Amino acid sequence: MMLLVDTSVWSLALRRDGAHESDEVRALREALMGADSVVTTGLVLQELLQGFNGPKAKEAIIERFGALPLIQPDRQDHVAAAEVRNACRRGGVQVGTIDALLIQLCGRYEMTLLSSDKDFANAARHVPFRLWGST
Repeated sequence: MMLLVDTSVWSLALRRDGAHESDEVRALREALMGADSVVTTGLVLQELLQGFNGPKAKEAIIERFGALPLIQPDRQDHVAAAEVRNACRRGGVQVGTIDALLIQLCGRYEMTLLSSDKDFANAARHVPFRLWGST
């Protein structure tokens, strides 16, 4: 399985405070140890860098993400992501711009989205994509 890991899971995994390890973080750790392929996109990297302070944290994140394949959206991905967002809105679900693009990328590359953000479960009722842990 190829996993696109959302910022919510990376943030939990990279915390130093030893917070409770969620099922999603355990799945990420297993995937990184070879159980699955893990990919990322620049938006997830950017969100992480915006959320962590200090040059050491920045360098560590950049170094760790350097080992992951980077999926880059093209023009058609942005057009399709707008359609994802509009379909969700018609269904009464608000999906953020970045979240809509992640959903689109999962569909295009046949990836599974690993996220702890419950908004994706709501979106999955209105647009087709693989969401980790959903039935």
